[in-house]
Amino acid sequence: MSRAMKSLQLRHLDAGSCNGCEQELTALTSRYYDLQQYGIDLVASPRHADALVVTGPVTDTMKKPLEKVWQAVPESKWLVALGDCAAGCGVFQEAYASHGGVAKPDLVIAGCPPRPQDILDKLNQFRLGQG
Repeated sequence: MSRAMKSLQLRHLDAGSCNGCEQELTALTSRYYDLQQYGIDLVASPRHADALVVTGPVTDTMKKPLEKVWQAVPESKWLVALGDCAAGCGVFQEAYASHGGVAKPDLVIAGCPPRPQDILDKLNQFRLGQG
């Protein structure tokens, strides 16, 4: 199945991050970046999402909620690791309550935190089936 699509609906889940990645993701909704002009949007319900965007190293307290949200995203679905912690290589990976990020993401957007333009570029490439 081709991944190229006109729009990409994202559900974000903070799985224990320091909030740096959330700030950069939120910046994409500003007039400057305007991610909606590319057909990309953040949605409130996982049931309306095409992909789940996870930030943070997946802490003990967020492991089960992450699994529940992932199950609520309809098939065909994609998993996006936003930032180094979610990708399994961040500064909190060795913390006692960390699970080391998400397993088998479809897209990794590296950085601590990644710049908003880099996030937008990677999401747009992914939407177009190029990334």
